[in-house]
Amino acid sequence: MKPICASWLPLGVLLSALVLLPGCGAINPLCSSARPAPVLASLAPSSITFAQVQTGFLLTLNGSHFVSASVVVINGTTLSTTITSAQQVQATIPINLITVPGTASVTVKTPSGTSGDLGCTSGGTSHALTLTIT
Repeated sequence: MKPICASWLPLGVLLSALVLLPGCGAINPLCSSARPAPVLASLAPSSITFAQVQTGFLLTLNGSHFVSASVVVINGTTLSTTITSAQQVQATIPINLITVPGTASVTVKTPSGTSGDLGCTSGGTSHALTLTIT
């Protein structure tokens, strides 16, 4: 006769792996509400004039993993953001945000989902790109 606990071993190993392994999606189905970290690839344009800033310039950001909760952040200030696709977001630079020519740090931030402490990563901030204001 086969011991009962031996038949439960594969199930216990599988459940432990699902809960303890980091990652999301197919590896850990408990991470279904996790959001990917955004990836920022380019700004369009990457250089604008100070006069353009003073009119409220629409900046386009290209990359990947943008979701409806993603926002554009310039020099630490969160902007009203329009998600046009998972690869593109747009934000208008308000006239009072940049007061002199120079450079501005631009990122995309996605808040975490509701994955809790299940070993899932969720959300994050993209690396920064530089917007030049001449």
